[in-house]
Amino acid sequence: MKSITINGLERESVGKVATKALRNAGKVPCVVYGGDHAIHFSADELAFKDLVYTPEVHTVVIALDNGAKIECVLQDIQFHPVTDRILHIDFYQIFDDKEVTMEIPIRLTGNSRGVRNGGTLRIVNRKLRVKAVPKNLPDFIEADITEMRIGHKLYIGAIPQEGFNIMHPDNTVICQVRTSRNATDADDEEDDSDDESSEAGDAADSATTAEA
Repeated sequence: MKSITINGLERESVGKVATKALRNAGKVPCVVYGGDHAIHFSADELAFKDLVYTPEVHTVVIALDNGAKIECVLQDIQFHPVTDRILHIDFYQIFDDKEVTMEIPIRLTGNSRGVRNGGTLRIVNRKLRVKAVPKNLPDFIEADITEMRIGHKLYIGAIPQEGFNIMHPDNTVICQVRTSRNATDADDEEDDSDDESSEAGDAADSATTAEA
């Protein structure tokens, strides 16, 4: 999984007055949990744009002014209800030998047969909770929808899980192809076309044999 580095300043004062002063200065108060003790730090709000405002998922290296580097993942984020500015971020420290749970985006590949026939693709889940050691966390989960016809659903049980576990039941729906007014049962038409071609070929062979 991709990783980004955020430079931060460790905080000694964590009261409301100090927190407000940080926000007024364009910085975001943050906390890292999961280690021996909670680590409080702050960083420029702009430093989080590649972490927060993106569909991709990353692990994070917090590089503090005291030389410490902490590998972690984003756990929770709070936004201002009116301005949408980042108010606070919680991180969770990760270790090479300990599994961590993250939400990983799904990447659909292929051109569904049902959609080509006029059906509508409905995505039910765009992200899935995945558990793995950090080195096995995927950047995304790939799901092939090529063979999906109208009325078909793609379930989590059909997704290969190599080095990680998807923390949802196997019968959880990822996406489905629904019918629409313009939908045609082209799969049956294709089958009929194949049958007609086969019958025409047989007739032609019979005619050739009769003439001989």
